[in-house]
Amino acid sequence: MSGILPAYTFTDTDRIDLRRFMGYPMYGTGAVSFVERFSRIYVMMETKLSNLTSSEATVIQQYLTTLRTLEAAIPAAGANLDTDSAAVWTHNKQEVADRTALYNTWRFQLCGIIGLPPGPYLKSGIRLVV
Repeated sequence: MSGILPAYTFTDTDRIDLRRFMGYPMYGTGAVSFVERFSRIYVMMETKLSNLTSSEATVIQQYLTTLRTLEAAIPAAGANLDTDSAAVWTHNKQEVADRTALYNTWRFQLCGIIGLPPGPYLKSGIRLVV
């Protein structure tokens, strides 16, 4: 099979984080805890993740690094919640909301790059008013 490069292999932690960042519930052992309504998407996701080229996987790894950093920054922002103003420094009262919005923006972009819809735990801010 000359000319065919082996697909990149993500670690279990990478796969768990990718599913989580994309808004999908835990996968478990597959056959035992497989959620029927997500089975088609899980199959597509696992197929895509198992067949990315190294260049494509590099892009996904960059997203993982960024998302892990953004996620960790949200609870860390809690250290500033008790301070509204200190000398010339003034606390951004929207810091947690701003960080969460940035984190979720990157999560939506990850879904787009991989080519899968956002999962049920990554809800869109779009609302239909009738």
